[in-house]
This record gives sequence, structure tokens and C-alpha cells, in this order.
Amino acid sequence: MKKVDGILLGIIFLLCLFGLFMVYNASSVIALRDFQDKYYYIKEQSVWMVLGFGALFFFSVFSYKRLYVFAVPLLIASIVLLLLVFIPGIGIRALGAHRWINLHFFVLQPAEFVKLSLAIYLAAWFSTKEKGRFLAFLLLMGTVWLLVMLQPDMGTASIIVFEAAVLYFLSGGAVRHFFYIAPVAGLVGFLFIKAAPYRAARLTSFLNVDPTLSNVSYHTKQILIALGSGGILGVGIGNSLQKYAYLPENVTDSIFAIIAEEVGFVGASILVIIFALVIWRGFVIASHAKDTFGKLLAAGITSFLGIQIVINLFSMTALMPLTGVPLPFISYGGSALIIDLAAIGMLLNISQTK
Repeated sequence: MKKVDGILLGIIFLLCLFGLFMVYNASSVIALRDFQDKYYYIKEQSVWMVLGFGALFFFSVFSYKRLYVFAVPLLIASIVLLLLVFIPGIGIRALGAHRWINLHFFVLQPAEFVKLSLAIYLAAWFSTKEKGRFLAFLLLMGTVWLLVMLQPDMGTASIIVFEAAVLYFLSGGAVRHFFYIAPVAGLVGFLFIKAAPYRAARLTSFLNVDPTLSNVSYHTKQILIALGSGGILGVGIGNSLQKYAYLPENVTDSIFAIIAEEVGFVGASILVIIFALVIWRGFVIASHAKDTFGKLLAAGITSFLGIQIVINLFSMTALMPLTGVPLPFISYGGSALIIDLAAIGMLLNISQTK
């Protein structure tokens, strides 16, 4: 056994502390307006962070090799949870979406759990050589992808597809298979976008951000205003104007825009570099793992964290349409934070046996 990856642990700890501070900073105004308590969001996030670090500690000492035997049960449980969101009385419908399950003491977002359970299952499945599993792989991924899309949650569905593709490729899957499925996946995704008016509106607003304020590109324009207001060095911590309810989802999906407004291009670039270090450490751990299961599990975890970071940052800089994907370790949200910290715990455990 070797020491835990101190670089990764230190970076995650600092990111979470910074995220906790920014959640309070960005939410105090709307929390006071909506709940008459400016500490509402930070109190909620603090509880989830304690639970998340508890999960991180547990999985950092729980041998990742034992997860192999739980791969199938975890996959089945995740699929069942995806189905439960559609059952009245259990699933919660909000803003036209079925993405949450009411456990009374906690609201769970199953799509977050799927990202980690799928990484465990695919790592276990692909750790042994097997011929002719491409069709079985497509069937599994098609089922999971469809259930997530029906919620609907196109952002998470994209993350899952990318994660699965990386693991399939790293396990020795033929490159030509991607040439078969890429056009089909692109066509299906385009049809889902056209089928939902709000998705089509997001795509339209991304391609054509017009100067008026009373249209679907409002969110994108407010993000760009925040980035432009920040300039090189920012307006200063606590001085954001966008947090005064101008920017939608300013403590969840759009918190990076508040950060960029307050710390500017320099501060935002430092944050991006820190996230790049997280991805670098994840792939270093994967490359040094002694067994195939550990290599693939570390790569799968790093992949879904990495693509989630990229999607959020790209949507926050108008490089792609808005997707509703939170920024790991920074955005407000319980399910995502706990799952992401549990995944880091698994990475730390793999790093000890490299």
C-alpha cells in the first residue's frame, strides 16, 4: 500500500471550500428573497458536503476491488431509480422534468448515481476480454441513454455516452465501431432537440444571440454580460451584480459566470487550471493502477468528471448551448456533490495501490 494521492485530495478540498463560499456569495440575495434566510443555500450545501466527504473517506479506505462484485447490483439499482422518477408519489416533477426522487429525508437525482454506477459496471465488464459484445454494449447504453433523455436530461445523457465511449475504447474496442454509431447518435440527438421546443430554443439562442432582452437568449446574454463585466481582474469578491436575480440558475448551473464576474479572466483561468489538474491526476492514477479493473474504473470516473467540467465551462462561455450541467464541487446540489466526492474517494483508493 502507498500513500493516498495528496495532490488530488488537497485540490478537491480547496475546490469544495471555494465552492461553499461561492454558493453563499451567489445565493444570499435570492435566499433572503425566497426563504427569508440568506444562509439557506450554504446550510444545505454544508450538510451535503459533510456527507460527501464522509463518502470520500469511506471509499478511500474501502478496497475498490470489492466493487467488482457489486457492479451488476449497482447497475440494476440505477436503472430502477431511473424508472422511479416517473412514478407519481415517488418521482418529483419540476419545471417540466422528472429528474428527482423524494426520499422524504433527501431528494435524490438518479442520473447522478448512474454516472458512477455505470463506470463501475463497465470497468468490471470490460476488464475481461470478450468477443462480440458491441451489440450488447449498444443495447445497454441505448436503454440507459433513453431513460435519462425521457426525464429529460440531455446534458447528463451526453456525459454518460462520452464516459461509456471512453471506457469501450480503452478496453480495446474497435475504432471503426465509433464510425458506425456516431452518425446515428448525432441524428437521434438532433431529433430529440427538434422534438422539444425548449431544446430547439436553446440551440437557436446559441446560434443567434440577438440584442433584445425579451427572448429565449436572455440566459446566454446574462452570462456574457457577467463575463464581460468581470474583465481581466474582476469586479471584486461579493460585488457581482448578476447575483441580484438577473442571472438564472446562478447558484447551480451558472455559478461559474458569477465567479468570472467577480474574479475576472485571471481568476477564472486559475480555476480552469485547477480543474485541469484534477483530470490530470485522475488519468495519472489510471495509468499507474496495477489491474485492468482499477485502470478502467479510474478512467471512467475521470472521464465523467472531465466531460461534465468541459460541458459546463463551454456552456458558460457560449461555446455550446446551455445544458443544465452543474460544475463539479462548486455548484449547489446534493446528489451531484455526494456522488462526485464518492468518486474521488474511489480514485484515492486506487492511487494507494498503484
